[in-house]
Amino acid sequence: MNVNGISGYSQLDAYTAYPAASKTTENTAKSAEETGVIYEKSAEAAKYTPDIDLVEKLKADAAAQEASFLSMVQKTVMGQGNALAVSDEFWRFLASGNFTVTQEAKEEAQKAISEDGYWGVNKTSDRIIEMAKALTGGDPDKIEDMRKAFEKGFQEATKTWGRDLPDLSSKTYDAVMQKFDNWAEESAVI
Repeated sequence: MNVNGISGYSQLDAYTAYPAASKTTENTAKSAEETGVIYEKSAEAAKYTPDIDLVEKLKADAAAQEASFLSMVQKTVMGQGNALAVSDEFWRFLASGNFTVTQEAKEEAQKAISEDGYWGVNKTSDRIIEMAKALTGGDPDKIEDMRKAFEKGFQEATKTWGRDLPDLSSKTYDAVMQKFDNWAEESAVI
C-alpha cells in the first residue's frame, strides 16, 4: 500500500480569530452582548496538530518495507521469465497465484505476514491507526474522515488486485475498523 498519496493532507484551523470590534472594553462587551458570542481561543482547539515528523517516518518505513518485499517478489517472478513493472498488472499477476516461489522466499513471506510480522494484521492495523492519528494530531473529530479515507483506500486496493483481497487483508480491515471504534470510544470518555 502506498501512503505517499496522503502527504498533501493539511489540518484546517480549528478556529478563526477576529480582531477586536472596538478600542474599548465597553464597546467590546456591547458587541459580545449583541452577538451573544465571546470568542476565546481554547487549549482544546490548539492541541490537535499533525505530527509531520511521525508521518514522514511512517511513510519512509513503509516505503523501505515495500521495496524489500517487491525486490524479493520481482527476483522470484523474473526467474520465471516474467518481467512485470510495479503496476496494476503486477498486482493482478500476484493475485493469480500463477507462479512458483523458492522455499526461502515462501518462508520470508510467511514471516512477514505472521501475527507479529511487519505485514501481519496487528502491526499493519497499528500503523494505519498511528498514521491517522499523526495526520490529525489525534483529533477525535477527524476519526470518521480517516475511517472513510481508509475504506476508500481498501476499495482501491481491491480494484487494483482485480478480485477480493486475501483473507489477511480482510482481517486487517476488520482490525483497523475495530481500532477506529476504540479510538472513538476512548475519546468520548476524555
